[in-house]
Parts: sequence; C-alpha cells; structure tokens
Amino acid sequence: MGNLIWLISAFLGPLIWLIPHFMGFGHDLSPGMQSLLSGLSIVSAAFLLSWATELSEEYVPPSFALIILALISVLPEYAVDMHFAWQAGKDPTYKAFAVANMTGANRLLIGVGWSMLVFVLFFRTRQKTLEVHPSQRLELGFLLLATVYSLVLPIKETLTLADTGVFFAIFGLYVWRALKTEHEEHPLVGPALWMDERMGKAGKLSVIAFFGVYACGAIWFGAEPFAEGLVEVGRDWQIDEFILIQLVAPLASESPEFIVAILFVIRHRASTALGALVSSKVNQWTLLVGAIPIVYSLSRGEISTLDLAARPREELLLTAAQSLFAIVLLSNLRFTLMEAVGLFVLFVVPWFFPGEGSHYIFSAIYFVLAFIWAFKDEDSRRGVGRLLRLRG
Repeated sequence: MGNLIWLISAFLGPLIWLIPHFMGFGHDLSPGMQSLLSGLSIVSAAFLLSWATELSEEYVPPSFALIILALISVLPEYAVDMHFAWQAGKDPTYKAFAVANMTGANRLLIGVGWSMLVFVLFFRTRQKTLEVHPSQRLELGFLLLATVYSLVLPIKETLTLADTGVFFAIFGLYVWRALKTEHEEHPLVGPALWMDERMGKAGKLSVIAFFGVYACGAIWFGAEPFAEGLVEVGRDWQIDEFILIQLVAPLASESPEFIVAILFVIRHRASTALGALVSSKVNQWTLLVGAIPIVYSLSRGEISTLDLAARPREELLLTAAQSLFAIVLLSNLRFTLMEAVGLFVLFVVPWFFPGEGSHYIFSAIYFVLAFIWAFKDEDSRRGVGRLLRLRG
C-alpha cells in the first residue's frame, strides 16, 4: 500500500503546477507560490523519472545502468541550470546564477548525499564503515580527472566551448570504459520493484514511456517559474538570490535521488547507493558544467565566452576542492563515519561565512586535508595511484 501511495502522490504532484499553468492563472500567483508549486511539480516528476529509469534497466546493459540512472535522476537539475544559462545570454546579471546552481548541486551531492549514506548505514546497522565496491574506482578516477581540469576554470576566469569539449570528452571516455566494466548488480527497490512484480513486459514499457513523457513535460513547464520565482523571492525578501539558487534549487531537484539512495542502504545495498551518487557527481561535474557554454552561446546567437566574476570563481574553486578531498577519502574503498561527519561539517560551515574571499580559506582547508589523506598511509597512496589508471 505504501508504494501505491508513493506512485499516486508522484503522479498527482505535477498537476498542482500544470493545472494553473495551462488554465492561465499560474503567473498571477506570487513568486513564492510559483516557486513552491512548480518546485513540488519538479520533485514529483523526478521521482517518476527515477522509477521509470529503474524499470528500464533490464532492457539496457548492466554496466550502463548506474550511468543511465544517474543521468536521468539529475534531469531536473539540468533543466534549472540551463534556464539560468539561457537567461545569462540575454541578461548579464544571470551569469552568476548559472554557476551558483551548478556549484550548489555538486557540493550538496557530496556534502549531504555521500555523507548521508554512511549516517543511514550506521543508524540502521551500527556499521561505522561503508565498504566501496572496487568497480567504483572507474567513477572515482574519472571524477578525479574532471576535478583536476576544473581547477583551470577559476584561474583563467572563463567558461568556454573549449571547456565543453574537454568535459564532454571526459564523460564520453567514462561511458566507453564503463561499458567494458562489470558493475555491481543494481536491484530494484520501492515503487519500481512493486511495479516490476505486478506488470508484464508490455505494461512496464508503457509505464516507462508514459512516466518519461509526463515527467519531462512537468520539468519543462516547471523549470522557468521555479527558477525565476526563487530570484524574485530573494529580491522581495532581501535574501541573497545567489544563496537561494545555490542551496534551495538543488535541494528540490536532488531530493528524489537521495531518497532512492537511502532505500538502497536500507535494503543493505550501501555500495550500490554510493555508486549511484558518485556516478551522478561524474555527470554533473562534466555534462552539467560543459553544457553551460553551449546554452549560453545559443542564447546569444554566437560563439561566446562566459566570463566568471569573483564570486563564481570562488565557488568553483571551493567545489573543486571539496570534490578532490572526497575522492581522496574514498580512494582506499572505505568511507568511515568520522570521514562522513567531516565531509558534512565542511559542507555546512562555509554557508555561515558568505563574505567575499572567505571560501578561499575553506578551499585551502580542503586542499590541505586532501594532501594529508592521500599520503597518510600505504593504502591511501596505493588507492590514489589506482584511481589514476581510470579502471574499475
């Protein structure tokens, strides 16, 4: 019964925004109400996409399953960020917002998402260490490669189509290598498992198609009012729009993925849960970043360079530093409770110090900790070395 309630709720969720939108009175609502309703619509659509993707995994190669799940699960994040990138081509004040959403999503995924899995595992089983499957060295290796390149962006102070080429090439090579690598089986959980047990092939394919079209439509029509509503709320309530976009928007779009990962931990598949979130980080740190210059150039109608102001540069450096430290933590294929607490605390604390230049201090802390952890013992040194081979 619980799974059926989840399905019905997720199906009805998008209607709370689609009905007023198509009846013509959606734009008459306050910015806060627009963001709330369209945000709930996007979250509901993200759940539907996640379940449809899980159902479709029996029709795609097993080694490709985690990539597909990760890519589809963060589609709402792409929709919101691409809206800001498009608007940046028309209005320069939006340039920082595209970077804000992207960096916020990436840091949330590690600081909350990865850490949360260890917390759930501990409270569920009293285990203080999450054992990482060896096949996930592939994701971690490519994430390390993308992270090292991302350090160039705040130095050169631009995001260009050349960067797009590099990030897309990293992701393409990752997919190519993943198709040749055996991954841990990705079992169904929750509503996806409930539908799989009750439907034949035709029924599952119909559900996959319907959920895909319906959810993508809800995300398409909800992304702009959700994003613009956040900007207006910030201006009306004198809240920093940058922080709203960097924190609230990713919280909404990432939440279904986090819940699916928690279900895996509860079903004693903690390594699979972490694998899904690491794969999401790879595609967000490559495809999401790389897509921004494309959309920005299309919006302007010419090949264009997105200039990075001081604050976006600072946020990019902090995001890259966090990513580097997190990769080093997992390089020995063990993620301990204390490491998860440290990662979470280092994610939370910088939000209380939004002043210009403050995040450079936290970036330096991440870099120092990454260096210490990388060389603290033989396991760590060997683990980092094996990641550089880009093999599962």
